[in-house]
Amino acid sequence: MFPVRRLMMTAASNSVSLKHGLSLWCPHSGSFSRAQPKSSVSFRSFQRSYVVASSAFANENREFVIVGGGNAAGYAARTFVEHGMADGRLCIVTKEAVAPYERPALTKGYLFPLDKKPARLPGFHTCVGSGGERQTPEWYKDKGIETFYQDPVMGIDIENQTLKTNSGKLLKYGALLIATGCTASRFPDRIGGGLPGVHYVRDVADADSLISSLEKAKKVVIVGGGYIGMEVAAAAVGWKLDTTIIFPENHLLQRLFTPSLARKYEEFYQENGVKFLKGASIKNLEAGADGRVSSVRLEDGSSIEADTVVIGIGAKPAVSPFEQVGLNSNVGGIQVDGMFRTKIPGIFAVGDVAAFPLKLYDRVTRVEHVDHARRSAQHCVKSLLTAHTQIYDYLPYFYSRVFEYEGSPRKIWWQFFGDNVGETVEIGNFDPKIATFWIDSGKLKGVLLESGSPEEFELLPKLARFQPSVDKAKLQSASSVEEALDIARESLQQTGASV
Repeated sequence: MFPVRRLMMTAASNSVSLKHGLSLWCPHSGSFSRAQPKSSVSFRSFQRSYVVASSAFANENREFVIVGGGNAAGYAARTFVEHGMADGRLCIVTKEAVAPYERPALTKGYLFPLDKKPARLPGFHTCVGSGGERQTPEWYKDKGIETFYQDPVMGIDIENQTLKTNSGKLLKYGALLIATGCTASRFPDRIGGGLPGVHYVRDVADADSLISSLEKAKKVVIVGGGYIGMEVAAAAVGWKLDTTIIFPENHLLQRLFTPSLARKYEEFYQENGVKFLKGASIKNLEAGADGRVSSVRLEDGSSIEADTVVIGIGAKPAVSPFEQVGLNSNVGGIQVDGMFRTKIPGIFAVGDVAAFPLKLYDRVTRVEHVDHARRSAQHCVKSLLTAHTQIYDYLPYFYSRVFEYEGSPRKIWWQFFGDNVGETVEIGNFDPKIATFWIDSGKLKGVLLESGSPEEFELLPKLARFQPSVDKAKLQSASSVEEALDIARESLQQTGASV
């Protein structure tokens, strides 16, 4: 029986290989240097081959398998459903205990105090973040999508197209989508990174654990001045807690904010009681008599009391156990082409874990953001299931929303599109608006806007996409954010772009 099964799976494998081929960027290694047949095999041929294999393997085979349970997995599942290819064909394997959800909610709305209407599941299951249907566990059942919760993939046999899960399940796949995202960077246990009261926020279980600490906390220390640090600190203000942010850089969100822009946000946080300790290095986290974290000791010998510590120092792409699929040594993650194909025919990677060619700026990158997770998943599945051959052309987009709970002195919401390169022009006084424009070689490359109107926010991606030539001196002379945006809009119109 085994030779027959192997032959059937080989037929399915060949069909995938013929459809997707080898990624254009991938050098033909010895194992993939065999000449491929010139005849074209359609997706329907692949489907027929796999149906034969599935009947032989009964429950062991899945036509499509998604590994990962985050945003990308949810949006990929929706795209399979839209193309009529989910029912009885699609399987999702995830380490999470719940169905895919909009992960940004965890540090934005989920951490709000209990009396300020915090976000809770099932309210933010995918795909509500983009206005789509809420995909609860019942939705996956209704659509015929098999789901394995709390059972992460531990190994892959590429030759035999087989996954092994933590529980020992062996899953055959026809096409595999790796959507494992990232894991939080952690402090080593030897310096207190695993002490009770020390938290990392990456999933619902993490957020629930943090809320349990916040309910009893008095002094919170947040390590890291990026998105996690800013969003958790804003939530801690809502809990009326003594809050300190520690980071080694000179200002908040150094990867994006200019010093001047960061100063505006820092002043607002300070007005709401948040303390900053910049340029600081942490030696270790110390425990009290009860074994819980009690203080943060700095390299200069000083210490800060804390009964709750939140670590937000970045994330690492979750590539294990898929290293053999092909990694990018520069930006990390799994290397893919413009259709999210890896060097292994029939295997794809999307979302945070994918190192992909950023067409607009002609470089390979990874993007850890919900917008990319959504779009890459949809683009990949559409390319897999149809004759769609368009290369992914992503425009970098980042945003944050903080202090949005009831009773907040002011809600903060900014958006950024494009590339933060070149010189900057800052307009506005943060009361409430401020805009920053990045200009390189006379062209507008990126723009950030705080507290804009819907119409103003709609302008930003057009400016970043078309990169109009702009008069820097004229922009600097603008008396308001509105006037500066009008100047940028006029420059855009001169390119012939529709505004």
